[in-house]
Amino acid sequence: MYGTISFPGLGLSFNPSRVAFSIGNKPIYWYGIIIAAGFLLAVYYAMRRADQFGLTQDNIIDMLICAVPLAIIGARAYYCLFSWNLYKDDPIRVLYIWEGGLAIYGGVIGAVIGLFLYTKVKKVKTSALLDIGGLGLLIGQAIGRWGNFMNREAFGAQTDSFLRMGLTDASGATIYVHPTFLYESVWNAIGLLILHFYSKRRKFDGQMILAYTMWYGVERFVVEGLRTDSLMIGKLRVSQVFAIFSAIVALIIMLVVLQKKKASNDP
Repeated sequence: MYGTISFPGLGLSFNPSRVAFSIGNKPIYWYGIIIAAGFLLAVYYAMRRADQFGLTQDNIIDMLICAVPLAIIGARAYYCLFSWNLYKDDPIRVLYIWEGGLAIYGGVIGAVIGLFLYTKVKKVKTSALLDIGGLGLLIGQAIGRWGNFMNREAFGAQTDSFLRMGLTDASGATIYVHPTFLYESVWNAIGLLILHFYSKRRKFDGQMILAYTMWYGVERFVVEGLRTDSLMIGKLRVSQVFAIFSAIVALIIMLVVLQKKKASNDP
């Protein structure tokens, strides 16, 4: 019904259903289950390490209550803003979030706004929460991208590379494309391992969110250039521009702060 997904270079072939199970007449999709699993694992990780960042588990839960709704709003708003041609004739469809259409950078922006609001009201250290939030994002993104695999979406342009992914439609026709969901998932998993251990030797609060921004920004800049479903402004890919800009800004801030710390420690 959905078509085969194959990785001929690896000798693998799958034909997964988008629907995991149904409750009555309501289908429960693998996409939602995978996103939820990534979110819960990120929360678990953050709560286990909260004390290492000078935080409490209650800080994590309370922050999420503020950040998650704004993350969803931000992800939807970002997507709709840069896909306005899909909604301009029927703007009410912007609210139909169940039809799909979320953007990770919009979600991150919304989550950061929620986090800032929480920390300012509760007088919690913003940079520490951002640090642990960045590590949690890597978990959520590494796992969540497999929801794109189940939906057969977020893939790249056609290719004959070793890691090409074959998508077969109902007629039996197959195209081979870059599995950009896989590239991003693996990149984020590697980033989590590196930053997890690096975070134990961090030199200042805020260093990990800067490292996350650089790590993810470089990856997204490269992978976004391979995708066929990018949000566009004219001929520019929105997420690609945002990714490289944020990575450069994070690098500059990191270097400036480290240089100041080094200077203050010199006799």
